[in-house]
Amino acid sequence: MLELQGITAGYERGNPVVRDARLTVAAGESVGLLGPSGCGKSTLARVAALLHRPDAGNVVLDGTRVRGWRHRAPRSQRTAIGVVFQQPRLSADPRLRLRDLIAEPLRANGRRREAASRVAELSETVGLGDELLDRRPHEVSDGQLQRACLARALVLRPHWLVCDEMTAMLDASTTAALVAVVEDYRASQGAGLLTVGHDRVLLERWCDRTVRWQDVAAPHTARTAEL
Repeated sequence: MLELQGITAGYERGNPVVRDARLTVAAGESVGLLGPSGCGKSTLARVAALLHRPDAGNVVLDGTRVRGWRHRAPRSQRTAIGVVFQQPRLSADPRLRLRDLIAEPLRANGRRREAASRVAELSETVGLGDELLDRRPHEVSDGQLQRACLARALVLRPHWLVCDEMTAMLDASTTAALVAVVEDYRASQGAGLLTVGHDRVLLERWCDRTVRWQDVAAPHTARTAEL
């Protein structure tokens, strides 16, 4: 179980963008968090992925409270969660070839020997041809780069996957392809999925359960568009 318990978080002291958010994702479950732009759902996704320390509240993984964030999180918790962001060009090191981008988490965790086989396996899974793997981010399309970023998120075989508007910048065919990859991974690995977005139709088709932002977090003063 991935549990977000009373999460309050923001980027300026005394000005949280998320207040008292509560959400659970069971193992193997796909949960969609539906909310308008600017409501704070991406911040909550970063907290769930252990990338942003909340001001208050707890993240609990399989009954164990998370006590460290980013590189300070215990390796067992840090590697249990994969994350895919909305804008792949902001989350990919422009200096790396795509094969090195995909392998980056393995190398960071001392598992270099697995890199070649996992990159070959996952590039095929996400639909990246061999000719693309030696290119750098500026040499491929947004859709191709997002395929590589999804492969990177899966390379450590995480128990949980957090997708922050993963398909927002993609065309319909690429969206369908990447959603299928995520669903196949979830089915085969029993992984839990938290995906956030504002496309109600996509989330309701994709997820086992869809929850609205206003049912997850307390209201705050930021102006957001109505769904």
